[in-house]
Amino acid sequence: MIWKELGTTGVSIPEVGMGTSNYRSGPEPLRQGLHAGALFIDTAESYGAEPAVADAIEGMRERVFLATKVSPQNFRSDALRRSVESSLMRLRVHAIDLLQLHAPNPSIPIEETLGAMTAMVDAGKVRFIGVSNFSVAQLQEAQRASTRYPIVSNQVRYNIIDRTIEKDLLSYCRANRITIIAYSPLAHRLRHIWDCDPEQSLERLSREIGKTSAQIILNWCLCKEGVVAIPGSNSTAHIIENCGASDWCLNAEQLTLLDTSILHRQRTGFDVMLRRYAPVAVKKIGLRLLNHLPRGLRRRIN
Repeated sequence: MIWKELGTTGVSIPEVGMGTSNYRSGPEPLRQGLHAGALFIDTAESYGAEPAVADAIEGMRERVFLATKVSPQNFRSDALRRSVESSLMRLRVHAIDLLQLHAPNPSIPIEETLGAMTAMVDAGKVRFIGVSNFSVAQLQEAQRASTRYPIVSNQVRYNIIDRTIEKDLLSYCRANRITIIAYSPLAHRLRHIWDCDPEQSLERLSREIGKTSAQIILNWCLCKEGVVAIPGSNSTAHIIENCGASDWCLNAEQLTLLDTSILHRQRTGFDVMLRRYAPVAVKKIGLRLLNHLPRGLRRRIN
């Protein structure tokens, strides 16, 4: 497993970690992922997965880089402190390696939120501060508010068919040495990516280099400077397969083939806002409907 520096911390993390959104399989698959080298687990108070993560890392906490997130409704000072204390209890640890703001909350002053996070670092309960789903402007505002400790990461959606962050966020983070933690690096399902591969380039590359489609798609992300990925899965086999996306790199010709043959999009601000704030139930219904559409229509919507 290749490790990359987290921001400017001097601390390195595995370039393939494990995400736990919608995770429901208990500690064992995560435990197997840790043994396979994915010693970086990302969770959140809203996921309900922190107890399973606690069981997975038992006996090997010192080897695991542990990240969690505070929900936007808990960005007030007292609420953030209570949120961190609760996460520490559920995770059964003394400190969180990376505490992230799950999404922007413009109704609460970012200075108050970052002040509370700073207090958590001072108290030894958090090592590093990060954000998630922040635009360049929101990230700059957070950087100005965090006067004592740097923002070391921004966790955002990034994959071979959704390259929205390439408009400006990716280059900004790279220039400021803020690590991009890519969630949904395999999109919602591999099928959605295959829909956007009319020339079957992934299948061709898979035969050529002896890697699976999932490993090739993840490696496309990992070839980007300053990017790590946290694919999520409930399957031990898939988690171990994902770890096989590291320790090698697509060559320039192969990257060009994927860039030119895989259909992709950069989402508008309205699209991003709709996906962020739509109720979960609505999102699930939309995904079910999408999966029943003909391939050509799915490709346009993905």
